[in-house]
Amino acid sequence: MKTDLVKGFKDYSGEEAEKRAEIKKILVGAFEKYGFEPAETPIIEYGEFVKGNNSQDEAVSDIFKLKDKGKRNLALRYELTFPLKRIMKNQKLPYRTYRIGEVFRDEPVSANRFRQFTQCDVDVVGSTIKEDSEIISIANKIFKELKIPNEIFVGNRKLLNEIFDEQKIDKKYKEQVLREIDKLDKLPEKKIRENLKKFGAEKVLVILKKPEPYFKKYQSYSEIEELKKYCKYYGVKIIFSVSLVRGLSYYNGNVFEIKSSGMKETICAGGTYQINNLQAVGISFGIERIEKLSGIKIEKKEILIISIGQDRASIKLAEKLRGQGENVMIYYGKPSKALEYANSKKISKVIFVGGKEVASGKFKIKCMESGGERYERL
Repeated sequence: MKTDLVKGFKDYSGEEAEKRAEIKKILVGAFEKYGFEPAETPIIEYGEFVKGNNSQDEAVSDIFKLKDKGKRNLALRYELTFPLKRIMKNQKLPYRTYRIGEVFRDEPVSANRFRQFTQCDVDVVGSTIKEDSEIISIANKIFKELKIPNEIFVGNRKLLNEIFDEQKIDKKYKEQVLREIDKLDKLPEKKIRENLKKFGAEKVLVILKKPEPYFKKYQSYSEIEELKKYCKYYGVKIIFSVSLVRGLSYYNGNVFEIKSSGMKETICAGGTYQINNLQAVGISFGIERIEKLSGIKIEKKEILIISIGQDRASIKLAEKLRGQGENVMIYYGKPSKALEYANSKKISKVIFVGGKEVASGKFKIKCMESGGERYERL
């Protein structure tokens, strides 16, 4: 039997798993501070629901397709946004929600791109630009706590559409032109220009290189100005990037992308969209990329009780300490092996429970970091 991992999938254990759990805790803490409520949705959905109206999107073309015993066409979810169509029904607006879960994409694998990854999404259904700035502020706070240096880039889909209209780009080519612009950070400009020529859109590249004040003449730039104003209220700096598209076709206004010098890929992204005819905004964090970049240290304040032939007393002491809020394990065996175990697990404190300790009521406590020992009543 093969026990190797399938390409693009990964196990997490030990310190790596603990760091991921801590990151999730930080994300949930930030979401709830801003009044967002949790929701959970299934990993498997009907195939047509997963695709929705976005079947041309690259991410949609990479979904994992399934069939159950009833021959139904099913799929693994590729993101956490589309199930909002279902769970937002009958919710009081604005509906403020966060979801954390596994998503799947059958796509090429790289160092920072997997086929299964954990997304953490936060969305407001029934939003305005004020909520756009709030979503950006949440991301900014999270990355500060995680000690990840970053820059926040913003663009606007309406603004790009205005530019396309000005250049008289045929409506039927707009989606393809957007896709080409979205590749500007991935392919040489010469190649993009050649591709845009097919749609009579090569002049767009010249406009995209103009300085920011140039774009004030477009009506949609006012959305960027308003976003900047509200982000300033939160003390958050954003950088205007007119060529920022984001790959998903459902975005309809401001779009965001957060990058860090420690990684070429985007570490967090989102934007505004319509869902069930309501305006919404959301942003998505990927645990795998954050975990690679984060400078947080896991400080384990765990206690290991070593039972030296005193199992009943060891269990009683462990339960007492757990009741006081301590994280406690019991090791049944030789003290030398127990200390090896404590070192391997980076446990901070060891308590010896032998006959002498039980008789006197004073227990030997060893600090694993300093090596210091003391006796205490517990």
